[in-house]
Amino acid sequence: MPDLIATYGWPLLVAMAVAALIIGFSKTSFGGIAAISVAVFALGMPAKESTATVLLLLLVGDLVAVSRYRTVSWSLLLRLVPSVLPGLVVGAAFMNVVDDVTMRRTIGGLLLVMVLLQLWQRRPRQSAAAQSPAAPESGEGPAPIAAPQWGRAVATGAAAGFATMTANAAGPVMALYFLAARVDKARFIGTNAWFFFLINLSKTPFTTGLGLYSPVNLFLVATLIPAVLLGTVAGVWVIGKVTQRQFEIVTIAASAIASAVLLVR
Repeated sequence: MPDLIATYGWPLLVAMAVAALIIGFSKTSFGGIAAISVAVFALGMPAKESTATVLLLLLVGDLVAVSRYRTVSWSLLLRLVPSVLPGLVVGAAFMNVVDDVTMRRTIGGLLLVMVLLQLWQRRPRQSAAAQSPAAPESGEGPAPIAAPQWGRAVATGAAAGFATMTANAAGPVMALYFLAARVDKARFIGTNAWFFFLINLSKTPFTTGLGLYSPVNLFLVATLIPAVLLGTVAGVWVIGKVTQRQFEIVTIAASAIASAVLLVR
């Protein structure tokens, strides 16, 4: 049995446990903040090995999320699927030709651009809503789904496949995509859960083929599973307490933080 204390030390193990809790929390509440956990794991192990380790923890959270949230917009998912696989392939190839710093900063820059685009796109809509007497004041009413154009869906799918393969950082990409579609928080979480469950499951052959799993990180994953499960419980409780407006603000803020983390670490 691997000695995790000798390998990582207590401080890093505690930090990883907190990061695992955040992973579980993000799966049942605010998607996108799991990118912060990616940064924590990358501090204690090589970036590519940490990507494989985090992938297994994400799958644990995915299983809880798909069993908890059943409201899914399959039409949005179907628009993404055809372009995700090429993104995964390009991401796997990219991992083999660039160093860790270039990989992280490329993805961080991509996410930052998407955050800025989302903020720019939301300004006219918020102004129009303020002028409309029929606009809901509480932010709780379900907004109609505005299905993004095929071009945006293809670009998002490719970017998500690339980002999730290289750094498990597709959460902010998908958060911005679903916000642009004006999906309410329940449908957001359910659709997001199924997307990442299917995508993360399809990534495991790639990470296995790259030889990124070892007895040490597999034992680490097994040790951290309870923290992920605790995070999912906390996420379910918190998401029931926030309004749709608060959900959108936190999601955009988390996406911006995630992009900054990837750019500077």
